Amino acid sequence: MDKAAKPRIYDSGARKEAARKTRRSILASARRGFLERGYAGTTMAQIACGAGVSLDTVYATTGKKPILFRLLVEAAISGRDEEVPAEQRDYVRAMRAEPDAVKKLQLYAAALRDIQPRLAPIFRVLQTAASLDTDLNKMWLEIAHRRAANMRLLASELAATGQLREGLTVNKAADIIWSMNSPEFYLLLVEQRKWSDLDFECWLADAWVRLLLQA
Repeated sequence: MDKAAKPRIYDSGARKEAARKTRRSILASARRGFLERGYAGTTMAQIACGAGVSLDTVYATTGKKPILFRLLVEAAISGRDEEVPAEQRDYVRAMRAEPDAVKKLQLYAAALRDIQPRLAPIFRVLQTAASLDTDLNKMWLEIAHRRAANMRLLASELAATGQLREGLTVNKAADIIWSMNSPEFYLLLVEQRKWSDLDFECWLADAWVRLLLQA
């Protein structure tokens, strides 16, 4: 009698890792394409080719082009190949656990030094394309409002320490942080004025402390 065939072992871990690698390859190809050719000039077929996968795989993994672009923006913010809510990010947790306002701002400036080199270039593509695409315009406005809301939370935390400058409202403090943590602000200083990322971090922390906190 023939020996019974051994059942194949289903390795879910290997399949998940393969799926993650495919996702990372697609995001990397999309980032290259959008930065080199812009949003309108980059097709899903080009992204698939650059990732070494089929077009169907791109759609099945990330969805249509606007959804893929959103994933790319969220990946740039989180530093991972997926969206991470603000409250789950390591630097946000560290800032909320820190009782001193100066150190909170220093932690945030350090986080932006890490985030902006990834985010600012792709955000410029979004800014340019938003005027031409309804979905991207909605994304642009949504991210801007979300960032403003997060900065109001930060300003409230600064106020709770008792170190916020006298006469400075939470809303005004939030707007100051919101304007200076923008990708546009980073590009002005680092790309156009050739500051180093370290120079940007140190200056940003110092400027926020001087503008927002009591002497």
